[in-house]
Amino acid sequence: MPLHSPPESIHALNADRLRQPDVTFWSAREDGVLLGCGALKELNSRHGEVKSMKTSPQHVRKGAAKRILHHIIEEAKRRGYQRISLETGSMDAFLPARRQYEKTGFQYCGPFADDNEDPNSLFMTLNMR
Repeated sequence: MPLHSPPESIHALNADRLRQPDVTFWSAREDGVLLGCGALKELNSRHGEVKSMKTSPQHVRKGAAKRILHHIIEEAKRRGYQRISLETGSMDAFLPARRQYEKTGFQYCGPFADDNEDPNSLFMTLNMR
């Protein structure tokens, strides 16, 4: 992400933050090779946030991100969340991710939780009611 976003616009969680009790982290592997990862952060009992969605550059367009995202959505439903939201980059480099989120049913929205408007960020949400 530092390649595409200025430091003040990077909202990814570092390794310490991924280990906090309000965050669940998953990785996808094939024959022991990391394909990608993603996390679900609990904002409150009805709202979760998709975090740290990444695909290894050698494994883009293999479906790993889609599988991880669907796993996160199923877990959010299991937890009883009414919606899940996410922040992603507004730059062209993030277009494939935005298209995946759109295909999955996410719609654009304003900032949520403690996020602020940022020209380098777009916010999306999925209503699960």
